[in-house]
Amino acid sequence: MTQPTVRPQFLPSPCGTSAGRASLQTSCTAAEIWTPIISCPAPFATEFFEKAVEQLVHHPEYNSTLILRSETLSDVRILSEDGREEDVKILLETPPRCDLGGYRPVRAIRRRLLPRRPGRDGSLEQTCVFYTDAVTTGTEVEKVYVDPQEGKHSTIPACHYEDEQENIASLLVLTPTLKLGEALPYYHPAVRRLAVRYVRNARELSGDEPETATLSCGMLFIEAVLPRSEPAPPDPPDPNSRLYRTCLALLDTVHRYGWGALTHYRKRVHHDMLVSRETYQDLYLVLRERYKHLVSQWKEATDPAKHVFEDVGIATFLMLFWKATYASDNTSVEFDVDRGGATDTSTMPWKNWPRPSGGFLDLGYASPILTPFSERLSAFNRCGNGLLVHILVSEGYAGHGIDVRARQSWFHYPEATRVALHVYSLDPTCCIHQDSSRVEPEGSITDSKSSDDTNNDAETDFFTPGVFLIGNHADELTPWIPVLATLCDAAGYLSIPCCAWGFDERFTRSSISTSSLLSFSPGSSLQDLSSTVLEKEDTDDQSAFIETLNLGAEGTHTSQYSVYRIWLARLSQWMGWKVECEVLRIPSTRNWGIIGRERSRIDGHEDGELYKERAREIIGEVVRRGVFKTRKPEGKAGDH
Repeated sequence: MTQPTVRPQFLPSPCGTSAGRASLQTSCTAAEIWTPIISCPAPFATEFFEKAVEQLVHHPEYNSTLILRSETLSDVRILSEDGREEDVKILLETPPRCDLGGYRPVRAIRRRLLPRRPGRDGSLEQTCVFYTDAVTTGTEVEKVYVDPQEGKHSTIPACHYEDEQENIASLLVLTPTLKLGEALPYYHPAVRRLAVRYVRNARELSGDEPETATLSCGMLFIEAVLPRSEPAPPDPPDPNSRLYRTCLALLDTVHRYGWGALTHYRKRVHHDMLVSRETYQDLYLVLRERYKHLVSQWKEATDPAKHVFEDVGIATFLMLFWKATYASDNTSVEFDVDRGGATDTSTMPWKNWPRPSGGFLDLGYASPILTPFSERLSAFNRCGNGLLVHILVSEGYAGHGIDVRARQSWFHYPEATRVALHVYSLDPTCCIHQDSSRVEPEGSITDSKSSDDTNNDAETDFFTPGVFLIGNHADELTPWIPVLATLCDAAGYLSIPCCAWGFDERFTRSSISTSSLLSFSPGSSLQDLSSTVLEKEDTDDQSAFIETLNLGAEGTHTSQYSVYRIWLARLSQWMGWKVECEVLRIPSTRNWGIIGRERSRIDGHEDGELYKERAREIIGEVVRRGVFKTRKPEGKAGDH
């Protein structure tokens, strides 16, 4: 039998009590009636069901956009040596213990569900008990099966199961814990208990059949104990009811997770590599509350919700990333995200957090004119609205933002933000004319201030040592960011690439082999240095290097965007930066960021002059080609 290449079709159906399927039987301290809601065939065995529901318990946010995450309060393996008897008793007795016929508990997890909108919903504690359908009788066990033709359950003896096999969970029961008078939050269905159950088919696969055979190995059921105050539900359940739709989504998730476990699914994108998810989400909730009013006050002709919350997300990441990077001995700070259903925005502990010694510099769209495409591109560039600068400055971080023109939003920010925003056209090629390795601001065409409140100051040295460069969809400036960071002895940089650009032309996959600028060795002196340990390791183990980039998407990494990101990473290496990558939690399809914060060492020593010489040779090649031209500042600044 051949293995299916895609997940078998999800075939749910209502399963009322009249369908001939036996529901769960309980002997709880209080009489409870289980109501079958929905079922579907399961194309995987019990051990994969266990993996699926375990994922469901630890990541409820994957199944509901109203849930932020869950926090595990306790986790007890009931039959293991480390499971203390008193812990088991507490978990199983509160809420009231539920004994189910034909099942015994093997694991109990108590978790707290955190809402995505703390101002609207509160948190909820929930007990998640895993049961096995192996009922031990001496050295034998009995197991619950379902006849695939009649749909009825039966208990069939099976001899001498191993202990590990006996403890595989085939049932998960979720029970919310409510205080007296407390109501369930909206994101939780109106039930007292909810059960996800796996029941094997009476016919099992033979030994020569593959584990991914299309034969349905069993059935998945979702059943619930409804509140006593609720009227008896229709039989079968109403497919349009909220409870049925919630259970349908839950069943689909379990079906998908089980198939993924069976086929050894591996996530291609990993979030939270540099900043923990919990810390990020907690700070994000605080900052979102502080800046959500800007959605209704948006001045640009772009989607306000997307851009406001995207910049809030980037600011959140940077604040926590800087705190971790530049900290010496800092205690972690947690945020009150759910006390009385509100987020505490009055405390601002990040005012004293570590940060780059030279502040930050947000490179908006201070870019050169490269090709005739430039004018068209500038029409939809959104990086110059100044919001990221506004958030960081408002939260106590020193820095600047530069752009080739003042945006409408700039004039509506507070004065502290306006003085940090500058109309400025950057010319990276000016660096080759400097005797010093410092980057001086000769790229600015303006030499005086306009009558508005934004700065157009050619005298300001933005590229000071220790500055942290930020390029969010900087387009033509994207490849220049690691080069400039090397030349000005920057503390580091974050670049979130979008459109693919080389130094003075559009980047294409074919241009890597045809353009000397894209090989990182345009000069003969650098050609002789290409055998250093850094490049040799890169050549010897290219696949391993690409794996560290967390590119996601297709496995071959041959798309235009993937090739461009690999090229940017190699450029960063060539400029002497240790490459780190993060897939940011922001509302954008272009959310991959490349980060430099540590310098590479050759033979145990940092050779800063070597990397600066490489940067100068790239600039020299750009000047020699003659394609690069500096964009003139627009608006009032451009008239000076």
